[in-house]
Amino acid sequence: MKPTRRTVLLAGAGAAAALLPSLPAAAAPKAAAALQPYASYWYPDSLPPGTPGTGITWRGLKAWRATDDPDLAFNAASVPLAARFTPTPANATARTGQARIQSLVSFGPTASNPSQGSATADYYALTHWAYIDELVFWGGSSGEGLILAPNAPIVDAAHRHGVPVLGNVFLPPAAYGGQLQWTRDLVQRDTAGRYPLAAQLVAVASAYGFDGWFVNAETGGGDTALGTAMQGFMRELKSLAAAAGQRVTWYDSMTVNGAVSWQGALNAQNQAFFQAADDMFVDFRWSASGLAASGTRAEQLGRSRYELWAGVDVEAGGWNTSENWDAIVPGDRPHVTSLGLYRPEWTRNQLPADGRAPGAFHAADDRFWTGRSLDPSRPDGTDSWRAPAVSVADRSTVTSVPFASVFNTGHGLRWYEEGVVTSDAPWNHLGLQDRLPSRRWVVRTEGERPAVSFDFADAWRGGSSVLVDGEPDAPVTVDLYASRLPITVDTVVELTHRTDVGRVNVELAIATAEPGEVGTPPPYTYLPVNSVNGWHTVTVPLTGLSGTVHAIGVRLTADEGPVKWRLGGLAVRDARPTPAPPQGFRVTAANGGDLRLAWHPAPGAVNEATAPATRHYTLHRLLPDGTRRFLGGTCQHAYFVAGLQPEQGERAARFELRAVGELYTSSAPVTVTHPW
Repeated sequence: MKPTRRTVLLAGAGAAAALLPSLPAAAAPKAAAALQPYASYWYPDSLPPGTPGTGITWRGLKAWRATDDPDLAFNAASVPLAARFTPTPANATARTGQARIQSLVSFGPTASNPSQGSATADYYALTHWAYIDELVFWGGSSGEGLILAPNAPIVDAAHRHGVPVLGNVFLPPAAYGGQLQWTRDLVQRDTAGRYPLAAQLVAVASAYGFDGWFVNAETGGGDTALGTAMQGFMRELKSLAAAAGQRVTWYDSMTVNGAVSWQGALNAQNQAFFQAADDMFVDFRWSASGLAASGTRAEQLGRSRYELWAGVDVEAGGWNTSENWDAIVPGDRPHVTSLGLYRPEWTRNQLPADGRAPGAFHAADDRFWTGRSLDPSRPDGTDSWRAPAVSVADRSTVTSVPFASVFNTGHGLRWYEEGVVTSDAPWNHLGLQDRLPSRRWVVRTEGERPAVSFDFADAWRGGSSVLVDGEPDAPVTVDLYASRLPITVDTVVELTHRTDVGRVNVELAIATAEPGEVGTPPPYTYLPVNSVNGWHTVTVPLTGLSGTVHAIGVRLTADEGPVKWRLGGLAVRDARPTPAPPQGFRVTAANGGDLRLAWHPAPGAVNEATAPATRHYTLHRLLPDGTRRFLGGTCQHAYFVAGLQPEQGERAARFELRAVGELYTSSAPVTVTHPW
């Protein structure tokens, strides 16, 4: 058994504080689904000796070509990186323009990590994007592959919230099977003196639609010549990446003399690598004085101190992690550096295997990102865990009309369409995630505070809704979205909601200006909304309002309690456009009940000036009795379905594909049949 990262850290005072992925999970045999596409991974060039394990494919990145990549259509992200803005902070301690947050997350094993979600709700469905500035798709192993390209669903969800995503280049320590030859492969030069693997990394990110690379060179035994070659490689990688609109992060591991020696600071041993990258993850062995000196050194180099991510390992302890927070994000003076969170998916992993229902996961995840108070507008000063919301202001991408959300978190226990279950199978697919409320959950009341959460027992569309549950004895205002939405004479807001228990008066809360100071409520105007007991969509004109919508919320006043009230959808629109149907819908490969499907977007489907933009596509199977069964959705133009069986008397399966717009209006269906 190879050592785990934890045993490496605990091996003694001289132990290497390395950034190491967890040991590889057992890979699912590909024979079970020969057409199943997976997230891509490679070695730089040469492969290990022997043969790969079950479900593992060994590839060299040097030989990769986009035109020869059979899974590219499934793995290429489609959502562009959205622009963000910073509203007035929800509390007086959250800063703007200072510390940023990088998050290193392992979403699955290196091998056999499905490209487009899977049939389980047990997934790290990250939703607190508002506090994250850079996501690293973490992983890699000596027995599977060292270079990982992020799944398209993760990139699409991150981009929708304005967060760039980096792939990972992991050159492991010898204790984890690392071979120095792989480092030499990465930094090899061609006859023209160029670094071909640098160009390949940039080409992969461009083809797959993500934003750059995190380079983690931890294989020991190098010399000054190798250190010099790595510096040249990094300089070329950064130059090529910048030209392609990508970025590069360096991990504090290899030093300029080619040896691996974690510094825990920016100093002469790693400064050249910092200068050859956009930013640097500072190893966990940092000290308060070392971080302060590192920030000063960065500024002396003409760089921002916030281009240094001070590593905090939360893999084992999550919010129980003991850390010197004042060394990074002090509350009484400017922040020292930025913050690098290593493995925050602890919020899922710490739950018992039989207790990872979506609601339990989101309760833990809210606690991690928001703090013990579960309300970023009123942080708990006695909480030893300094949650990101306490120190860093949230951001938003809600800047254009039409805007809509059905509060879909990207996983669920079943799939709903207009309140009706159209698939009772659990699922995950982060590409279907909505732009979600950034401040979860800000609840303003003079009385009893109800619980507010994502709930998976019922939904209007997708897999989840917002549930307000409690016995409020005074009006309750729930902040939903910080926004910059222009108001015209035709602008309306639509709320799809339902009262399950009690009687409640509902009002739409709209603010057309920012709060007067940090930590104070938006200056809301309240507009009446009809109360209903079943799912119903109410249209509220913004009559008498002008300018820009800066904040959207709801105010609930209980007439009879306790109260359970659900919000299933929110939309801000001037009109209700319907997207055009996709074209060329076809089966591209089949193996029994496993099918690969592909199509083309309608002309103009990505250009709002000529046709409503397509948000995603939904695939249904039309059954012999005339009912429709949801099979899946994706933002890509290809989809894989597995394990289909003929219905009784069915000679051919019939599939319907629809384009879904920003307002969740659907195109006319296009169909294809597949004979059994």
